[in-house]
Amino acid sequence: MSGRSLAPAFRACRRIAARHGRTYFLATLLLPAHARPATYALYAFARQVDDAVDLPGGDPHRALDDAAQLLDDVYAGRVTTGPVATALAATVHRYDLPRVWFDAFLHSMRMDLHTAEYATFTALGEYVHGSARVIGLQMLPVLGTTVPQAEAEPYAAALGEAFQLTNFLRDVGEDLRRGRVYLPAEELAAFDVDRQLLEWSLATGRPDPRIRRALQALVAHNRAVYRRARPGIALLRPEARPCVTTAFTLYQGILDEITAADYDVLGRRVVVDGKRRAGVAARAFLGRLTSLSP
Repeated sequence: MSGRSLAPAFRACRRIAARHGRTYFLATLLLPAHARPATYALYAFARQVDDAVDLPGGDPHRALDDAAQLLDDVYAGRVTTGPVATALAATVHRYDLPRVWFDAFLHSMRMDLHTAEYATFTALGEYVHGSARVIGLQMLPVLGTTVPQAEAEPYAAALGEAFQLTNFLRDVGEDLRRGRVYLPAEELAAFDVDRQLLEWSLATGRPDPRIRRALQALVAHNRAVYRRARPGIALLRPEARPCVTTAFTLYQGILDEITAADYDVLGRRVVVDGKRRAGVAARAFLGRLTSLSP
């Protein structure tokens, strides 16, 4: 299919990204134009599958089977229908994205159907690999690197992990309402926290110092993962760095907001306010213009 005939499919994916991923979408506006369509296609596919698993009213097992069949069609070169499927197929073939990354993602989404908690970070790692690390890997061919791609992959995977851990910390109350606790039980137990205490705090709206200390330690762990991922930004093509730097800064800003809220996140969802998001993006945009000046 020609670029012109694919344009409506990519525009539909862009609308999905704009509607659901405020921080993510703002960062993507700093990408060079040629990289945005694929970025939106990958996001839209992941969002559709994730929503099929999390939102009520549908059959998540059927949705995951349908997603696996879609991947079968994409990699067999068969015609796909629907804007997200069409855009995904074009993206997979343009950037030669390995099937194994998408299979790992679907595996993690299936885990959400039968796994309600994780004992250790090691156990959680299986889920995070498919739900986040492979997302970072998928983006590398789209963004481009100044070194062999394999050299940048550990950093891209670490950044995906860092973003996911931030989501877990921000959404701990929302996840608990769905019956899930992503924060490792072993880490919580070190501070005398368990699912029952989290549920009590969520139900009563009352904070607990043990929960606060546990979340403080988990935020520190999350920041360490960001530090591990940061050197990878310099390995990206220069035109891609402002986007990733912006996402890096804004997602760490969520951790700042969690800290500012004194780790009281069970009853509310902390966010980086619009003024701060705009300021970070504006500085990145000006930096990009400066780097492009002769």
